[in-house]
Amino acid sequence: MGRTVLKHLGYFLGYGTLGIVVAAVAAFGVYVSHLPEPRIWHTAPLDAEFRAADAERVRTLADYRALEDRLFSQLREQVYDRVPGEDRRQFNRYAAGSLADPMKQAPNWNRTFELDAAAPRGSVLLLHGLSDSPYSMRALAESLHARGYRVVGLRLPGHGTAPSGLLRVHWQDMAAAVRLAARDLARRAGPGKPLYLVGYSTGASLAVEYALARLQGEDLPPVERLVLLSPAMGVSPAAALAVWEERLGTWLGVPRLAWTDLAPEYDPYKYASFTARAGDQVYALTQVIAQRFAALGKSGAVTGMPRVLTFQSVADDTVSAPAVVNALFRHLANEGHELVVFDINRYAQAADLFAPAALKVKENLLAGPALPFDLTVITNRDGTSFDLDAVRRAAGGSEVVREATKMSWPRGVFSLSHVALPFSPDDPIYGATRPARRDVIFLGRPELLGERGLLAVSPGNLMRLRHNPFFDYVDTRVAAHFGAN
Repeated sequence: MGRTVLKHLGYFLGYGTLGIVVAAVAAFGVYVSHLPEPRIWHTAPLDAEFRAADAERVRTLADYRALEDRLFSQLREQVYDRVPGEDRRQFNRYAAGSLADPMKQAPNWNRTFELDAAAPRGSVLLLHGLSDSPYSMRALAESLHARGYRVVGLRLPGHGTAPSGLLRVHWQDMAAAVRLAARDLARRAGPGKPLYLVGYSTGASLAVEYALARLQGEDLPPVERLVLLSPAMGVSPAAALAVWEERLGTWLGVPRLAWTDLAPEYDPYKYASFTARAGDQVYALTQVIAQRFAALGKSGAVTGMPRVLTFQSVADDTVSAPAVVNALFRHLANEGHELVVFDINRYAQAADLFAPAALKVKENLLAGPALPFDLTVITNRDGTSFDLDAVRRAAGGSEVVREATKMSWPRGVFSLSHVALPFSPDDPIYGATRPARRDVIFLGRPELLGERGLLAVSPGNLMRLRHNPFFDYVDTRVAAHFGAN
């Protein structure tokens, strides 16, 4: 009797497990069948890209830009010239002459740029974010150049060309490019001229990794100060798991699984599509930073770090303000570092629509234990005003000082965003007002009405604030940080 029960139980479990496997395979097949097909810009093998292994023969920015010339020739030949007729539309970045075509602009801000100065007071290396391009650093670059600095906006490997570059990107390639550019700038500047790093998102993580590597003894030019915008310092471990989908796709011969997003490429200076590998590499970079902090901080807080000024929005879908504090600032000794946090608009009268966690960040920072860094929170003056105050808390202290500013929230804006901080409101692509010229795409304030589910682009991406109403404040603080005011 017992054997019969066990036999039937075995059949049940066996067939049940088989049924689950069959159902999972069927569900996976349906999932794969509904994924968009990669386009030519998702598959082009642009092999002229800089890699870390090239650092021995590509030593200067001139060498790097010469290689970049070859890369963009490949982009023209392998992507632009092969776009099929049905894809040559006005909102396709890779349709030559379209509204979104960056190649028709002079200069093409997807490429490494340099703004030279006859007698520079110092050199500034600007590093953009993941899936981004040097265009995101243009406004700060032009402002710093006007103040007398030699400025380089570096195009990181895998970026500014086609999303296929993110299939092969490694954080070591990007870090090697940063080192090349820093060495070249320091060599040309000569002794006594400071070098500054400004990083946005992943570019900020690369700047931190560079500074920590030098503290650990790597032979690198010294950096005077760092500026970090929306630094990608606390990426979710889920980013590391996504790469297994790519590997599964390789095993099964399904290349679409290498992509976490396959979207229309309508933005001239930022990829809409994204790969599992790219997320995995940012996560790996943050782990390296954590290991460097752990090694340097064995006997206490890390000293000797270039003075850091960081700008972060409370509302950030990529990295949170608490993550920036825990992954970066809590490791640093009290040596003049500062975190500037932009709070949500508390007079937007939309608190019921906000995620509860966002409402608590300001209070947790201002009322929590003493911090080893200066803190400034830009927040509403009171509950009945769009006007903003700067609420300051000095490193090691508990006293909170409130100072009025000349800033106020624009009507209809309830927060900044991860992608907003480096962009000026007058940016012709992402700004607050549509420019008079109509030959370029404008993404700053899209006005689209229709049915949900119709667009192939996420409505969340389209409603995301793309410029910083408080850019002038950021610009002024950066200049003061560099001693340029």
